[in-house]
Amino acid sequence: MSKSTDVTKASVKIAISSRDEEDKLVREFKKEGIISTGVDIGGNLLNSIPKIIERALVAAKRTGVISDCHVHEGAVIGATRETINQVSEKATGFNVGGKIGIARSGEHISICLFLSIGVLHLDDIVIGLAHRSIPDNC
Repeated sequence: MSKSTDVTKASVKIAISSRDEEDKLVREFKKEGIISTGVDIGGNLLNSIPKIIERALVAAKRTGVISDCHVHEGAVIGATRETINQVSEKATGFNVGGKIGIARSGEHISICLFLSIGVLHLDDIVIGLAHRSIPDNC
């Protein structure tokens, strides 16, 4: 069983990885007892909030990171909203592109939101990170 720091590091690595790297990381983390997944996101941050939350939830369910129960779903939604709050000051009003990394082991689940913010011809980078404790079984 992994510690919360291991799960959090895994979510960050998934969020900053390319698709090819992600597939390799998911396999490696699974050997360590960490279930993980990633999902791409993009658009105007404020307009995209419902879609970001929905994509995180669907990806977590689809890949077996969480069970189909309201406690697990609430943890993913709450942690994803927290990551959005962490990045919103820098990203509000701008188009963003990036990835959500989700990782879980036992009672620990972590969500990482990694975004590139389009500012004229320059890009800024921002990251949000949240952890929740959830029951193994729902």
